[in-house]
Amino acid sequence: MTRSTEDKEDSTVAVVDIEENLSLEVGDGACLLEELPREKLAWMLQKMREIRYFEEKAEELYTRGLVHGTMHLSVGQEASAVGSAVALKPNDLVIHHHRGHGHTIAKGADITLMMAEFLGKEPGYCRGRGGSMHIADIPGGNLGATGVVGSGIPTAVGIGLALHMRKSDQVLLCFFGDGASNLGEFHESLNMASIWDLPVVFICENNQYGMSMSVKRSMNIDRISRRACSYRIPGMSVDGNDVLAVCQTVKVAVEHARSGKGPSLVENVTYRWRGHSKSDRNLYRTQEEISTWKERCPIKRFEKVLTDASVMTSEEIEAIDQEARATVDRAAEEALTFPEPSPENLEDEVYAP
Repeated sequence: MTRSTEDKEDSTVAVVDIEENLSLEVGDGACLLEELPREKLAWMLQKMREIRYFEEKAEELYTRGLVHGTMHLSVGQEASAVGSAVALKPNDLVIHHHRGHGHTIAKGADITLMMAEFLGKEPGYCRGRGGSMHIADIPGGNLGATGVVGSGIPTAVGIGLALHMRKSDQVLLCFFGDGASNLGEFHESLNMASIWDLPVVFICENNQYGMSMSVKRSMNIDRISRRACSYRIPGMSVDGNDVLAVCQTVKVAVEHARSGKGPSLVENVTYRWRGHSKSDRNLYRTQEEISTWKERCPIKRFEKVLTDASVMTSEEIEAIDQEARATVDRAAEEALTFPEPSPENLEDEVYAP
């Protein structure tokens, strides 16, 4: 087994080979600047900006008292969602978790319908009954989430088994957080997915905290991806704030699954700028720590890569930024005019007798 020489304190990580005969060959993400069309690179930046502005608008609407319940923001984690989604074909699937706005946008959701669901409006994706944590777009391949930590992981095994039995070439990305990797269903699910060679890529978004618990206190390993070797599947850790590196790593894992070789575990090492939820006062971490991670903003990093490589000018990047902001603003304005769910059809989505 090869060990990473990086110190546990170092947040900038390269791909880690868990075991020599289980490693996947992952090249430098920078090569995607030449492989991906300029239009796709622009799309990636557009989606990252839309995610950022959607969540900032969500925070504003919550402050104005227009949102029912709480919400969980992924500001600072945009590269994980977008980089992972770029590796998929249109008919591939994702299942995510309570911090899932980014995954939903990256998978191509209609932001107006998404905002409507967030606000609890009848025209929303789930007719206003799901809200922030349960936005799903089944026709678009986004199978949604539940508010139960880790619950999507065993569900992914069931979906992966169905794809396997149907001999489908589809692949499922299953997103979850670092806290979920300490749960029993994580280990049971990876074991079952491994022995059945299921077409699932398990993506752990390690944002350093499970609610208020630091990963340094909750586990005694330096990389969560090391747990993959227990189930004889590939495990890789990548800088989750580098959208090209994420894309390159997930792309290799997706191809591995699509070829019938089974699942992989990818750890996107990232950081959430906001608290766990709106009730989180951030008393367990310092402002200095948050500021340090903000300097590693995935959007600013990607913009610099694009300008340094002369893929885009600063004016073109500014135009993408303005369009993303306008898209979210228009979506919020329209969604606010939508009707509330009617009590007359309250039981339409209830299936229990």
